Amino acid sequence: MRAAYFASKLGFKIEEKCRRSMKKQSSRIDIVSKERIRDEFIKILSTEKPSIGLVILQKTGLMEIIFPEIHVMYGMDQTKEWHHKDIFAHTMQVVDNSAKLSDKMELRFAALVHDIAKPITRRIDKKKGYTFHGHDAIGEKMIDIVAKRMKLSNDLRDYLKKLTLLHLRPIALVKDVVTDSAVRRLIVAAGENLDDLMTLCRADITTKNPNRVKRYLKNFEKVEKKMVNVIEKDKIVSFQSPVRGQEIMDVCGLKEGREIGVIKKAIEEAILEGIIGNTHGEALEYLLKIKDDYPK
Repeated sequence: MRAAYFASKLGFKIEEKCRRSMKKQSSRIDIVSKERIRDEFIKILSTEKPSIGLVILQKTGLMEIIFPEIHVMYGMDQTKEWHHKDIFAHTMQVVDNSAKLSDKMELRFAALVHDIAKPITRRIDKKKGYTFHGHDAIGEKMIDIVAKRMKLSNDLRDYLKKLTLLHLRPIALVKDVVTDSAVRRLIVAAGENLDDLMTLCRADITTKNPNRVKRYLKNFEKVEKKMVNVIEKDKIVSFQSPVRGQEIMDVCGLKEGREIGVIKKAIEEAILEGIIGNTHGEALEYLLKIKDDYPK
C-alpha cells in the first residue's frame, strides 16, 4: 500500500519485480491492523491523482482484500451512453475529478463509494440496457459495513452515507415543474454538506462528449439557481421549527415528551410543503390551529 501511495503521490513507477512481489504476497495484508490499512488508504485518496494508487491496489490484488466492494466493479459493464462502460473506470474518473475540484479527502472518499451498490443492483432492461435502481439507498446501507471493517470515524461514515444516498437527487431538480418544497427537502437533507454534494455531482460527469458535458453543467447551474432562490426566500439552510419546544409546551399545555417532537415535526413539514412561511409568526399561528389535535 505504501508503494501504491508513493506512486500516486510522487509519480514513482513501481519496478516490475516489486509489482510481482506485491501481487504474490497481497494476502499478507491481513496481518496489518485495520487502522493502518485505513490510514494508508486515506493517504492515497489525499494525493493529486488518487486513481494511480487505487488502480495499483486493484492490479496487485490488494483491493479485493481491503475494499472488495470496489474490486467487484472492475470489468463490470454499464450503459455506454452516460458513463465509461466499466463501472470501476468510471469511479476512478469521478475520484480524480473530485480531486481536481476539492482538496477535501472526505469528498474523494464519497466519490469512490457513491456507486458502491451498482454491482449488486445491476439489471438488464430490454429497452434501457443496464439499470441500477435503488443503488443510492442500498449503497448508503453498505457504507455501514465498509465503515466497520475499515474502522472509519462516525463522522466520516455519516458523511459518506449522506452523499451516497443523495447523489442522484440534484439532477432530478432540473425539470421546470419541480416545486420549491422538493428543493427545500434536498437542502435540508444535505444540510451543511450541500456544497460538497453539488461538487460530487459535477465530478460524476465523466462523459467524453463535450456537448453532453456542456448540457450537464448547464443543468447543474439550473439546480443551483433553484436552490439559491429557495434559500433567499426562506433562509432554510439551517432549517428547524421557528417555534421551540418550551413555547410548544406553554401553548399546548403539554409536558416535555414525545408529542413535543411530533408537533415540531408537523410545523417543519408545513414549512417544507410551503403551507406556511419559515417565520416565527406564521409557525406560531399554525401551532394555534393544530394544537387541539394533540390533547393534553
